[in-house]
Amino acid sequence: MHVLPCLPALRASVLLALPKLVQACLAVLADLYTWMLAEKVYGRGSRSAWSALCVTVLNPWQWYCSSRTFSNSLEMTLTIAALNYWPWELLGDASETHGGSPARRERLASLRVSLFLAAIAVLLRPTNVFIWGTVVMVAFTRLTLRGKSPITLRVALALFREAVLCGSAGLALSAVSDRLYFGEWTFPPYHWLHFNLTQDLAVFYGEMAWHYYLSQGVTQLTMTFLPFALVGLYRFAVSSTSGATATQSNTLRTLAYTVISTIAVLSVVSHKEVRFIYPLLPTLQILAAPSFASFFSAAPGHQPSQGRTALLAGLIFVNLVIATYLSLFHVAAPISAVHFLRHEYERVHPDRLGLHPEQPILSHYHSLAQSPAPHLGNETDELFALFLTPCHATPWRSHLVYPSLRARALTCEPPLHTAPGSVERESYMDETKRFFHGFGSSNQWGADFLAEEMWPLVRGEDQPGVASRGGEVPRYIVGFESVEVALTGFFDGADMGVKLKRVWRGWNGLFSDDERKEGYLAVWDTGVYSDEPEVSVK
Repeated sequence: MHVLPCLPALRASVLLALPKLVQACLAVLADLYTWMLAEKVYGRGSRSAWSALCVTVLNPWQWYCSSRTFSNSLEMTLTIAALNYWPWELLGDASETHGGSPARRERLASLRVSLFLAAIAVLLRPTNVFIWGTVVMVAFTRLTLRGKSPITLRVALALFREAVLCGSAGLALSAVSDRLYFGEWTFPPYHWLHFNLTQDLAVFYGEMAWHYYLSQGVTQLTMTFLPFALVGLYRFAVSSTSGATATQSNTLRTLAYTVISTIAVLSVVSHKEVRFIYPLLPTLQILAAPSFASFFSAAPGHQPSQGRTALLAGLIFVNLVIATYLSLFHVAAPISAVHFLRHEYERVHPDRLGLHPEQPILSHYHSLAQSPAPHLGNETDELFALFLTPCHATPWRSHLVYPSLRARALTCEPPLHTAPGSVERESYMDETKRFFHGFGSSNQWGADFLAEEMWPLVRGEDQPGVASRGGEVPRYIVGFESVEVALTGFFDGADMGVKLKRVWRGWNGLFSDDERKEGYLAVWDTGVYSDEPEVSVK
């Protein structure tokens, strides 16, 4: 009997951990396929192949992002797996392939796996098509490649047939899974293209200079291995590879072209993020491997110099320090905060921990202005947490797994109702921007939003001359350090019975890319609810 109350919390913990375990397995597969492709290109057991694995394992960005449940992390794994299964002999010399038609059973199976994984990657992130468009274009045009093409008319027709079949299989799988999830037939890539191209709404989330990927993106991806990646990229894209077969040389050149072409195309788009070029990282690591191996190893019969040995030890140490900090400490407070809230909900409402409620809950990140306010006296309908943080600064339902746990956050919904270039779009401000308007330039920022939108004055019908604050008062308010002054100033003069008490505080790392997220992250108890667990009356 004493074990049963723990079961809902245990189920929630399992539900929280499973996606992370799945993504961890995908991260391992990405490292494995990077090494496997390096062995195909450089030779089994070669120093360059082992160096590719070393660079992959020591890369701090991989530590930080590969195990996180981003769609780009999955895209990266799918891309390197598909590249590994791709029949690279199609880029070799006809005299070396010995009849390299994909009609052969083992090569056909490998080709199908590659095309299917590539199709899923493109459906997941349509920009992935730039990688595969480059591979296909180079394979058929033979631009700057060595030797005579082994692709005959028969091979080309077989490739087209398999591309159609595997692409259709991937499309069918995507359509069925989306139908099961959304409850209706839909095509997310179309909505993605409509949102980003037709409506041009991606810029709503930020614009970067054209050189962002060149000056910052590749640097963040490769970090301390940047010099080796640049040397490898230049070497294989421009100069010939001595001692390599035509297949090896052409494969490396094509991989270099995929990096160059993808970055060139994505640099034209105004909205840029490092994660958009994350699928290129395994390729960059493979290209960096030979220069890394040659720099830190000595010729046969010679000992490596003490200076370079010390440099290698320092490089490993620096990478481990950066990787440890990024993985364990950087921006860790948001995750710890939602863990605290989930455990508090388990303590306060132990009888409302079911994962399949009979009544639907409010959709997450619903507009504060449009949300109806339930009666505050009914604790079962309480607003448990209010997040006054920049949009998407904390996890959401991945950690707040209980459907009955009602929470709100500032929204950053794009202006779907406006036309590109219109005055309405230029003047549009989402809730996050309205709340943080004047941040850093005024001590009164946030006050107008709290007083006019969050808890506006409402005049009663019985006493028109008497006004009181409307809106929903949450049990907990979550915000960064800078929010405390605005909250304290508002509630001190609002006469709402709110007495803020900080009940949790977490360090958020050494630096932040957003000044609104600087300092610690805190959770305040408003004091308007009892901490005693509610009693369910049957």
